[in-house]
Amino acid sequence: MDDEVEVTVDGVTHKLSDLSPAAQEQVANLQFVDKEMAELNARLAVYQTARNAYQAALQQLVPRTTQ
Repeated sequence: MDDEVEVTVDGVTHKLSDLSPAAQEQVANLQFVDKEMAELNARLAVYQTARNAYQAALQQLVPRTTQ
């Protein structure tokens, strides 16, 4: 069973081991950045949920005016 990592660049799939060390390093850089971005997006979702809750709470505390 061939479980080797493959990457696709410009529609062409390559085995990671066939790439140059410099290309492998760039793949590692991309993997790192993708992971960091996913973590930031998860944190942003938590912050947005908290913000929505704070806003809803504020709306309940502020007197309503009729126009």
